[in-house]
Amino acid sequence: MGKTVSLCGWVQRRRDHGGVIFIDLRDREGLVQVVCDPDRQAMFEIAESIRNEYCVQVHGVVRARPEGAENEALISGKIEVVCEQLTVLNASVTPPFQLDDDTLSETTRLTHRVLDLRRPQMQHNLKLRYRVAMEVRRYLDEQGFIDIETPMLTKSTPEGARDYLVPSRVHPSHFFALPQSPQLFKQLLMVAGFDRYYQIVKCFRDEDLRADRQPEFTQIDCETSFLSEQEIRDLFEAMIRKVFQNAIGVDLAQPFPVMSYAEAMRRFGSDKPDLRVKLEFTELTDVMQDVDFKVFSAPANAQGGRVAALCVPQGGQLSRGEIDGYTEFVRIYGAKGLAWIKVNEAAKGREGLQSPIVKNLHDAALAEILKRTGAQDGDLIFFGADREKIVNDSLGALRLKIGHAPFGAEQGFFEPGWQPLWVVDFPMFDYDEEAARWVACHHPFTSPKDEHLDLLVTDPGRCLAKAYDMVLNGWELGGGSVRIHREEVQRKVFEALAIDAHEAQQKFGFLLEALQYGAPPHGGIAFGLDRIVTMLTGSDSIRDVIAFPKTQRAQCLLTQAPSEVDERQLRELHIRLRATEALKA
Repeated sequence: MGKTVSLCGWVQRRRDHGGVIFIDLRDREGLVQVVCDPDRQAMFEIAESIRNEYCVQVHGVVRARPEGAENEALISGKIEVVCEQLTVLNASVTPPFQLDDDTLSETTRLTHRVLDLRRPQMQHNLKLRYRVAMEVRRYLDEQGFIDIETPMLTKSTPEGARDYLVPSRVHPSHFFALPQSPQLFKQLLMVAGFDRYYQIVKCFRDEDLRADRQPEFTQIDCETSFLSEQEIRDLFEAMIRKVFQNAIGVDLAQPFPVMSYAEAMRRFGSDKPDLRVKLEFTELTDVMQDVDFKVFSAPANAQGGRVAALCVPQGGQLSRGEIDGYTEFVRIYGAKGLAWIKVNEAAKGREGLQSPIVKNLHDAALAEILKRTGAQDGDLIFFGADREKIVNDSLGALRLKIGHAPFGAEQGFFEPGWQPLWVVDFPMFDYDEEAARWVACHHPFTSPKDEHLDLLVTDPGRCLAKAYDMVLNGWELGGGSVRIHREEVQRKVFEALAIDAHEAQQKFGFLLEALQYGAPPHGGIAFGLDRIVTMLTGSDSIRDVIAFPKTQRAQCLLTQAPSEVDERQLRELHIRLRATEALKA
């Protein structure tokens, strides 16, 4: 109180109260009220001329607000600054929108991103992002990690998504790739003896986008030597726990529960289950093998098929229109339909059930459905029957939709809070039907379980990996694995993936050579910084926690990137574009 201060910022609003002008001055820390009295004529004339978003400097004296005029919503709400000198540092044209407008479209926000970033919510999001990054750095520094940069221009190697390619001017017809991750370089750093590495780094993937994906994203990338899978998980579980404690004051469960991939898929149809939703699948594949209903029996007897149920307690309250809506919803995930049974009186067996499909199921099957699901009077049972992936995807999405709906909250299917989980024991390989070959579930440098080494040759489909994902509220926060550190094992994995010796040498020769020089056992993990901050801020999209994001069409509306380049630049890169019409043809 009574101190003379100098403040700089932007005019949030200007209010003229009959001879006294009030200015709400804003900077990244918040707002303060500035009082402009008419007894200083030169200053007051300037105050009369300013408008919203003018950048100004104020010199004045701090005083208490009059009694009854305090604003409890502001940190500075008990004081105000009496302006003695006012300087316009830069005027502003009329902004395209009011910064306190909560109804703005994302297109408007991204087109005028500079103004959007002035809004308090966006300022809060990016400051929290900074705090998260600093907590990560502090923790890893305390644990003996060192920050080492890896190249942005590197070699194109298959890692699951399309590379962004960069043409080389110096080497015609040759291309760099932007890294999808620093995976190979961090492994090489372990071979080089750096022991504990981390990097908060940009990664690039040319893939279809959605709310939690961007063509360029930020990864907390970590690698260690000489630690077991359990030791790695313990180390980084503690890191995430500390980030949540210090960034938003939340204490996560200690320790995190652990679930195998097989159990997660069996119970929830997802390798990143949202444990806040209390609904679970019931396995019925074996029950449906001898029923007359081909919709169930065909997938039940097919290799790779599955029949599962989702019992919704008191779901009998749902209207036929709501059920039809859910039927349309699961079609998005490849399901051909959604069979259901309403349980009116379970004790009556067949007579107490209501559904078009009841007549197609024998009594033993109906009795087993009721027994396994534990269905009670008033419950509704949904069924998924198809290839395993379609059942898991469609019924898993339905589980979340019902659980997160108002009905789910009313019935207690949803429990608010933070539900972390480790998912472990992933398969080493998935079989790609279209390509007729095995592909790596994580990446081709993941180590198989020691007891599964022989399966690499004899039965790759049964081979499990030393891989692990950290999941929180249905989002994958991070994933990693113990890596292959012996050259002969890496070659076996390449063989299982149908990568012959020539291709392996051409694409990964530098890694195979490095593994021959006493490579240590090593493993690591990478976290999505964007996803972590999105969760901490309660945002709907990672675009709300990235300063200058791309749209779902991978465009920057602010700078209009990507854009055409002139012919001279193309010639320097030895590139010639085909005509647009020819490309369309």
